[in-house]
Amino acid sequence: MVFDISTALTWILFLAMFPISFYWYRRAWRILVKKDYSEVAIKDNKPPQNPRKFAPFVGILNLLGAAILTYDIFAILIVGLPYETWSAIAGSTIWMKIIFDFIIRRHAHMEPWGRKKK
Repeated sequence: MVFDISTALTWILFLAMFPISFYWYRRAWRILVKKDYSEVAIKDNKPPQNPRKFAPFVGILNLLGAAILTYDIFAILIVGLPYETWSAIAGSTIWMKIIFDFIIRRHAHMEPWGRKKK
């Protein structure tokens, strides 16, 4: 095995899946079980007016993302998924989690039509 930049990035992606999935499981636990809405749809360090409304979406998104990464980790270690497959699953999961978090955050902080910010 030759150690080059591709090998280093592969190991970084694989090792990064562990803390990312842990962090997402912890966020899902706080939101769905403990009913702590302090991390729901934060934009500019401000929560939305009704974070309870968006909490199920954010909690399920975190739980689903963490479950997919956990599946990916076990599939790499137990089944031996090929590099192209597991890196596509991990990369797509991380990017889709970021995109859907952005969509939920934007929707939670929408201004009602016709009203201007003062």
